[in-house]
Amino acid sequence: MKKLLLLFLLISGMACSQIQIIHFNAGWNSANDVPWFEELEDGKLKWIDIATDAKSQKEYKISVVPTILILVDGEEEERYQADISFSMQATKEEIQEAINEILMDQF
Repeated sequence: MKKLLLLFLLISGMACSQIQIIHFNAGWNSANDVPWFEELEDGKLKWIDIATDAKSQKEYKISVVPTILILVDGEEEERYQADISFSMQATKEEIQEAINEILMDQF
């Protein structure tokens, strides 16, 4: 029985990829932070200020803020960007649905 449980844990651990959700913004645009970002579920959340982290801005090719990226095992799966008014157009529900779909595709 212990071996079966261990096998199940091993298989389920391999099936679940690491999902990271990154919110990029800049201090000068803090009025347009995405207020519901921390409510997103099923992924590791990270916030990056491109005004102080230019390396990340280049690495992830961020040209407009705010931008939210969904990464799976370090690879970009989805990108949501602000419009010309520097405010996020995607909704919490839209982004959470994308995360849920990624999770379902892993099984």
